[in-house]
Amino acid sequence: MIGAGPGGSSCALWLAEAGWDVVAVEKKRFPRVKTCGDGLTPRAVRQLADMGLEGELAGSHRFEGLRAHGFGQVLDMRWPEHPSFPSYGYTITRHDLDGIVADRAVKAGATVYQATEALEPLLEDPEATAPADDHPHPGAAGAPLPGCLGALVRDRDSNKTREIRARYIVIADGANSRFGRALGTARDRTSPMGMALRGYYRSDRHDDPFIESHLDIRDADGDVVPGYGWIFPLGDGRVNVGVGLLSTDKRWRGVNTSRLMETFVDFAPKSWGLTPKSCCGPPTGGKLPMGLAVLPHAGPNTVVVGDAAGSINPFNGEGIAYGYETGRLAAASLGEALSGDTEALGRYDQRLDDAYGSYYKVARAFIRLISNPEAMKVCVGAGMRSEFVMSQLLRIMANLMRPDTLGPAELAYRAMELVADILPASPIERARAS
Repeated sequence: MIGAGPGGSSCALWLAEAGWDVVAVEKKRFPRVKTCGDGLTPRAVRQLADMGLEGELAGSHRFEGLRAHGFGQVLDMRWPEHPSFPSYGYTITRHDLDGIVADRAVKAGATVYQATEALEPLLEDPEATAPADDHPHPGAAGAPLPGCLGALVRDRDSNKTREIRARYIVIADGANSRFGRALGTARDRTSPMGMALRGYYRSDRHDDPFIESHLDIRDADGDVVPGYGWIFPLGDGRVNVGVGLLSTDKRWRGVNTSRLMETFVDFAPKSWGLTPKSCCGPPTGGKLPMGLAVLPHAGPNTVVVGDAAGSINPFNGEGIAYGYETGRLAAASLGEALSGDTEALGRYDQRLDDAYGSYYKVARAFIRLISNPEAMKVCVGAGMRSEFVMSQLLRIMANLMRPDTLGPAELAYRAMELVADILPASPIERARAS
């Protein structure tokens, strides 16, 4: 495993539980700070429960649903009932969470080397080279990832380097994925990219039972931009405050996210007490590839998981649950491969498509729609006038449609699927189809 965040630790845990020898290298040492919204939705809680870790969240802040603000309206919506997921979530910093999951992988039998940086892949063919940086993505061009024998790693404490070799390599080193890019992964630049910035503030409302999302964030001129702001209570005296921007249109690629964050903090309800005096430090942020937009997802003996694969949900910017889930899907494929199934890694992409293909296609179409400010005002502004409509939209955006019933959310989603199907296929969809 290259990386021991959500995707890498999840994959390591499930493989180790099955009895396979697993080694993960993590550049940082746990606990370590990680830029994130720190929110665990019911999907993430389900994965942690399956890993035997929900008890570890007992001291974390449990929340019951989402409070949506938009165009002068405020709605409190509880998480919907679902046969496969709990109807609650938690907030916990990645500083605390990631080490918990990595420790669980170690207890299952995995070896995790912390403060160990993967410098470069060891290629089967040393002459193999990655595509140029401006290449649209190797999957669309039919350029597979080269065979990989392992990684050259450096112990950051001793500064000594050594080789770690393995039969199979899991690329799980996050959104920037230096290791993946060295092998030849690249983002489909026509797909949505998120940019997010978050900071911590002290607040008397740190134990509020709802996380809060603001759907009509505005720039310094007061114009609505495609994205959202959030305030997530942490239950420890602090709240996580941030903004996410969708760079789906060239009009938004030059937006200053730091200035957008300042504007949002000024705009936020005064009851949260967000002031320079309550600020715990400068915000941090980064880019977020979404919708499985990083390709290819597998090579002869490699799989790509989590943010390194661009697995973030374009509807809501959620990444933790999908890191856990893609790590688990990769573990299933790798277990089959280790058992002698030579076609197993080729089916990993099919597993991803079965799990997310149609859903992410709808999400990409939705994102293109709301990137138009006027369309966003009509859709969100009208929706915010109806708690029923917004509660159904919450079920869709959180990927919590029910498989056992055909309710309003499920019918609305099917209609969105039909619309998405008649839109021109994106390069990532054409690559997957081929």
